[in-house]
Amino acid sequence: MNGIHDIGGMDNIGPVNIEKDEPVFHEDWERKVYAMTLATMGAGIFVTDEVRYMTETIPPQDYLTFKYYEKWLYSLEQLMLQKKVVTREELESGEVTAPELPAGVEAAPAERMQYGMNNRIQVFVEADIPPKFKAGDAVIARNINPLHHTRIPRYIRGRRGVVEMDHGIFLLPDTNAHGGPDKPQHVYNVRFTARELWGEAAPEKDCVYIDLFDDYMDLAE
Repeated sequence: MNGIHDIGGMDNIGPVNIEKDEPVFHEDWERKVYAMTLATMGAGIFVTDEVRYMTETIPPQDYLTFKYYEKWLYSLEQLMLQKKVVTREELESGEVTAPELPAGVEAAPAERMQYGMNNRIQVFVEADIPPKFKAGDAVIARNINPLHHTRIPRYIRGRRGVVEMDHGIFLLPDTNAHGGPDKPQHVYNVRFTARELWGEAAPEKDCVYIDLFDDYMDLAE
């Protein structure tokens, strides 16, 4: 999906302001948004890729001005409405007496949430799926512009790179963000030279490494 959120590889965006000793949360409401998002994902109401897609639907003028957790809050609200967990009236009033969870969904136990916040959660898929590429393969990133969610950056589409390594098998975000079907496939680390991406004015020895799914690439001729 193309939008204002995909600004990788662009310049004239302004400096990155690094806040010294930045706290995890600047305000208490940010802490609550973080907790509510993890709790709803932990209960299986939606998955991370759905959150990312919903964030991409934020109107451009809002996306550029929203704080980080304002984007989280927008996505959380829209997904809760979409999943019919709350109504628009309940959301606007702030009064929800008995939220209706989707069929087969139960509130995530506190123990599971505590574990998830303090440990790495397995996201790779155990499956016998042969890889399409191997280290050393010359590839070209597909020049696709889907209306749905995708994790292929806009600035590498149509560019040539070299596969560095195979990370294993993961669910394809392009389908996982939209309710499936599951499409597990290999993810590779791919090296692109700076000059391939930005022309001869770029530093000769600089490279960018991007993780890409099988469906994002073809073998270069």
